[in-house]
Amino acid sequence: MSEIIRIRSVEPVLYGVIKVIWLDGYEAIVDLRPVIAEGDAFGFLRSSPERFQTVKLAEFGHAIYWLDHEGDEIDFGSEQLRRRAERQAEILRLAS
Repeated sequence: MSEIIRIRSVEPVLYGVIKVIWLDGYEAIVDLRPVIAEGDAFGFLRSSPERFQTVKLAEFGHAIYWLDHEGDEIDFGSEQLRRRAERQAEILRLAS
């Protein structure tokens, strides 16, 4: 089992898009809008887009999260974000 690459920092860029820096130095702009647009878990972000700005880094950097209306953590794991970031970077590279 490989070790999880932890996140150093996360910051919102605009609604649905974040900048993530991992501890290994990899930086990426990650577009989460397709995921947020679907599913009940992200309904609180769709109904109050300004809440997207409250993204937090979980202890030890294994995930990022938002607190929903009930105080539950809605999260994205570090590995899932990294795969999404690399896939989006490859799409941009191929489109250039």
